[in-house]
Amino acid sequence: MAIAKLGAVVLDCPDPRALAGFYAGLLGGTVDGEGDWVDLRVPGGQSLAFQEAPGHVPPKWPASGDSQQFHLDLTVEDLDAAEKGVLALGARPLDTEDRSRAWRVYADPAGHPFCLCAC
Repeated sequence: MAIAKLGAVVLDCPDPRALAGFYAGLLGGTVDGEGDWVDLRVPGGQSLAFQEAPGHVPPKWPASGDSQQFHLDLTVEDLDAAEKGVLALGARPLDTEDRSRAWRVYADPAGHPFCLCAC
């Protein structure tokens, strides 16, 4: 028996509304809230929340001496098309060396790493 249910995945960032907008462009959904806490309600999926963190320092990736803190794996059907979309939204590639793999690594506008994974 589970002790709890997952309420939200929360990303610290300098601008919650802007980062919620990035993920809304990527995942769809509705952005709710203003100020230091903003929610993204994704149809049929887990909600994401974004919390203002003054002095936010993005994780380093890859860096053997530093933690990436966490990352999201996002499933897509077409890696090339999805890559064009996330780059247009403001993501930046973190790993462009091996294009034959079934995943690619990017950073969102606040620097959090995420992967696009072919299904």
